[in-house]
Amino acid sequence: MFKLSPVEPMDSSTEVVYRVESWLSVVGLILLGLFNLWMIIDAIRRREWMWLGILLFFPGIGTLWYFFNVFRDAGLRGFELPGALSRRRIKELQAQIHHLDKAHHHFQLGDVYFQRGKLDQAEACYRAAMERDAQDIDTRAHYGQCLLRLKRPSEARPLLESVMHEKPDHDYGHTMMALAETLTALGEMDNALLYWQHITQNHAYPRAKVQLAELYLAKGKPDLASAEIKDVLADDPHAPAFQRRRDRVWVRRARSLAREVS
Repeated sequence: MFKLSPVEPMDSSTEVVYRVESWLSVVGLILLGLFNLWMIIDAIRRREWMWLGILLFFPGIGTLWYFFNVFRDAGLRGFELPGALSRRRIKELQAQIHHLDKAHHHFQLGDVYFQRGKLDQAEACYRAAMERDAQDIDTRAHYGQCLLRLKRPSEARPLLESVMHEKPDHDYGHTMMALAETLTALGEMDNALLYWQHITQNHAYPRAKVQLAELYLAKGKPDLASAEIKDVLADDPHAPAFQRRRDRVWVRRARSLAREVS
């Protein structure tokens, strides 16, 4: 008969390494589970039902895919500026700046950084563009919007107002929305209200309607606020997919306001 040889006990150093590896594995699994749960909650809040299925059935790979394609969502959700978003585009513009140093190259690079949420880098690019061409209307508008997002509304105001004097519907009303937000940040609610009213008469942007509704509520006019909120919620199901992704932050705020009004 064969005899089983006794198992040699692990020495103390091997046992410590084994316990550390086991502990790290457990911690890693817990962190991965929490990260996946975070993305699942985010998908539910955004009503991304297809992505929710991917997160539930393909944890790990699906979680990373969702994080980079939906959660990050090009930096600033709910706001819009034209501009390419790829790393290749950044390298192209940096090369053009190095060789040519033109104002519009700095401006375009600022737009890319703005959309990626890198506001400090965007501000530096817009400032460089302004140094080379302070009269360009697009540079002034986007620089003002960047300063607003950097919580410097007093600096943003003269830039945005100068654009409004030249072209009130610049960027299809987006510059006027930025000016209205700037005035709100500066506490000039009555002036901001006038701009929001003008925008909503000419455009159906949820960003404008929601912030107008918030001002109406602050002024004790729930009926007027309710009308704006209902418009946003009624239009959302019929909007194109790209627009729904862009505006979902405002639609969520509209739903929250609807609960306050009701």
